[in-house]
Amino acid sequence: MDSQKEALQRIISTLANKNDEIQNFIDTLNQTLKGVQENSSNILSELDEEFDSLYSILDEVKESMINSIKQEQARKSQELQSQLSQCNNALENSEELLEFATRSLDIKEPEEFSKAARQIKDRVTMASAFRLSLKPKVSDNMTHLMVDFSQERQMLQTLKFLPVPKAPEIDPVECLVADNSVTVAWRMPEEDNKIDHFILEHRKTNFDGLPRVKDERCWETIDNIKGTEYTLSGLKFDSKYMNFRVRACNKAVAGEYSDPVTLETRALNFSLDNSSSHLNLRVEDTCVEWDPTGGKGQENKMKGKENKGSVHVTSLKKHTRSGTPSPKRTSIGSRPPAVRGSRDRFTGESYTVLGDTAIESGQHYWEVKAQKDCKSYSVGVAYKTLGKFDQLGKTNTSWCIHVNNWLQNTFAAKHNNKVKALDVAVPERIGVFCDFDGGQLSFYDASSKQLLYSFKTKFTQPVLPGFMVWCGGLSLNTGMQVPSAVRTLQKSENGMTGSASSLNNVTQ
Repeated sequence: MDSQKEALQRIISTLANKNDEIQNFIDTLNQTLKGVQENSSNILSELDEEFDSLYSILDEVKESMINSIKQEQARKSQELQSQLSQCNNALENSEELLEFATRSLDIKEPEEFSKAARQIKDRVTMASAFRLSLKPKVSDNMTHLMVDFSQERQMLQTLKFLPVPKAPEIDPVECLVADNSVTVAWRMPEEDNKIDHFILEHRKTNFDGLPRVKDERCWETIDNIKGTEYTLSGLKFDSKYMNFRVRACNKAVAGEYSDPVTLETRALNFSLDNSSSHLNLRVEDTCVEWDPTGGKGQENKMKGKENKGSVHVTSLKKHTRSGTPSPKRTSIGSRPPAVRGSRDRFTGESYTVLGDTAIESGQHYWEVKAQKDCKSYSVGVAYKTLGKFDQLGKTNTSWCIHVNNWLQNTFAAKHNNKVKALDVAVPERIGVFCDFDGGQLSFYDASSKQLLYSFKTKFTQPVLPGFMVWCGGLSLNTGMQVPSAVRTLQKSENGMTGSASSLNNVTQ
């Protein structure tokens, strides 16, 4: 019976996953269909604009040529009209002189005849008819303004759609996810020397496999990539996976997207649990700051409520102990995470705040930076059973390194109320490496990756990141992979580390 139920549950799980996969594919098809309709409409509109542009250019060229012909016609007509007018005037003067010469032949008086003859000779010498060019200044030929658009017609007949680059192929084997950076590599299916650049798009997701259409973040774009690989660095890995796709572009148009690739980007993400933090700590997500008035403010509120009756006091105390509930977070491991607000608030001199996500397996890394004027702080891990009066490192349920800048400067590792002084400089940022399964908690200079100290133990319960701060503040950087340098150091760390046992004979 039990085995049949288990088999049926596996079938149900398989069917549910397949249905989810099919539904995602249906959403993809619907989005693709919508995209085809929208893009077709856009392309038709662009085609109309391109042809309208061609028509406009042809109309402009035609108008310019018509103007040239009309200007040439006007020029030649003006030249010929001017020449014609001069000839008519010359002809009129010549005919008048001819008539005068003809009449002069009838003069009988020698003296008058001689006088008329001299006048005619002078007028003939000065007559415009004898200075005229009897050749037209311009011809009636207009062939220099004729056109032959046969080549242009052939060119127009060769108009076709732009050559589109083929979709690149992302090579998952060549892609690298390390040190909160992702290197994506791709290649073209065939050589294309007209490609000008590539466009890479990426987005975060919590779903494996093909990118989903619904309930996903928008694609982010990186344009003008000249090579066939690109590295995104300084990422915060606050999702399980990242989707990537790339397209090639020539000078004119972008090609199809590559098949999307999903790369795993798991990392520990947590915030600070303000529901159980000390009242003198002001906690906001990944920052904590000492607030000397915090506890007094809460106490004054409680006293004011006490004056109004015991029922209100009980209600407020419950509210004060649990704090404002925060969004649910996923535990690291197979067992369910600790519920926020289910433990007592730290009090007394335990100025402590814990992370809101339990570590139950695997290797994890985060970084902490203290304010420059912070007088005292501790960084480490603790079991959830850490008492509300307990300070980090003073019980067998917590491990930490402690920095003291008040009265005297000290830097030490602490566990089970034992202290080991560290003969190294306090770094600006401290990296914390927790190998739950390997029972190791190591601290590093986050910049140089120099090992500061390492605890060796066996964790018997899930641990929570823990922090103590007095007169100052801390800021966290989560969503980080274990750095490659730290992984390398882990392999050669045996001769360099301290351990929890080394603290046994050193009392505080």
